[in-house]
Amino acid sequence: MQSFDVVIAGGGMVGLALACGLQGSGLRVAVLEHQQPDMTPPQPQPELRVSAINAASERLLQHIGVWDEILNLRASAYNAMEVWDRDSFGKIAFRGDECGFSHLGHIIENSVIQQALWKRAESLSDVTLMTPAALKQVAWGENDAFITLEDGRMLTARLVIGADGAHSWLRQHADIPLTFWDYRHHALVATIRTEEPHLATARQVFHGDGILAFLPFSDPHLSSIVWSVAPEEAERLKQLEPEQFNRELAMAFDLRLGACSVESERQTFPLTGRYARSFAAHRLALVGDAAHTVHPLAGQGVNLGFMDAAELIAELRRLQRQGKDIGQHLYLRRYERRRKHGAAVMLASMQGFRELFDGNHPAKKLLRDVGLRLADSLPGVKPRLVRQAMGLNDLPEWLA
Repeated sequence: MQSFDVVIAGGGMVGLALACGLQGSGLRVAVLEHQQPDMTPPQPQPELRVSAINAASERLLQHIGVWDEILNLRASAYNAMEVWDRDSFGKIAFRGDECGFSHLGHIIENSVIQQALWKRAESLSDVTLMTPAALKQVAWGENDAFITLEDGRMLTARLVIGADGAHSWLRQHADIPLTFWDYRHHALVATIRTEEPHLATARQVFHGDGILAFLPFSDPHLSSIVWSVAPEEAERLKQLEPEQFNRELAMAFDLRLGACSVESERQTFPLTGRYARSFAAHRLALVGDAAHTVHPLAGQGVNLGFMDAAELIAELRRLQRQGKDIGQHLYLRRYERRRKHGAAVMLASMQGFRELFDGNHPAKKLLRDVGLRLADSLPGVKPRLVRQAMGLNDLPEWLA
């Protein structure tokens, strides 16, 4: 029987960031992960799954000592954003340097972030990485949680943290209800070479039946795309011959970057919104996708998860300093209140956007056109939007 203060189920980006952030707090931390990530240097061709890491997440990653390693591996800064409605005159564009920022964020492969975090966690004296490790049973005692792994190993923890993804075993095992809804869209992801350079600008176009985003890599002609469309349309696009796909993609993007050429396989995955009824319980806290998933149209999914980690790091350090029981639901409620609010606002915003830009109803078109135009032209609006996009309105105090 091994004893820890905190056991984190899930060694993905959010779980590892949380573990690294607890180093030096006096808490002994274990991370359980099915398999160790691939630690070989990134291949020349970028991975398909990428994240738009905003300034708030960058601050967390800097604070826990992994940002320089991420930059050494591969990260692509962007300093401008353009959003427009393909079927009308609505558009907005902003640049970070207009508001005093050198960049708005970075496009980074998920595997690069996880690799840097894993390497950092391996070096920390307070963190034990356990792999392969899978949960078989958790019993919630008064003062400890008793954990049994698939291979028969047994652990105790004062607090168990579910960072085990959208289909969280821990959330289900703890009988925490989940509100979820189908966005009726699948996302198609691929790596695309464009005729025109992207100029380090993230671009997103709305059309009546979908949303298409181009996320710029360091190569001035290479981007990652996320094309959110109806499931049957996503499957059709996936099966198209490359030449036909390239033509349809360039047209859907208004030829904004000229001719397009797909340089990778095309993958699709369903989009579902999820919101756990509770983010904490007796000796349990949920973070990241285990607590919430959002539509990728604003690229905020992993950023929300990193802010969960940042808030929980601050809360656990404070409780430990004050000599309080880190697993008491009474004390975890502060974390829960703050993060449930942040997630709810983001989910509601995404749902509102999704509904507003769905379909070609004349009243909706007029509303979104006028809204985008006003946001683009009214004094003082853009700086607020830039700060929101960078996550700076959602920063825990210790990162501000």
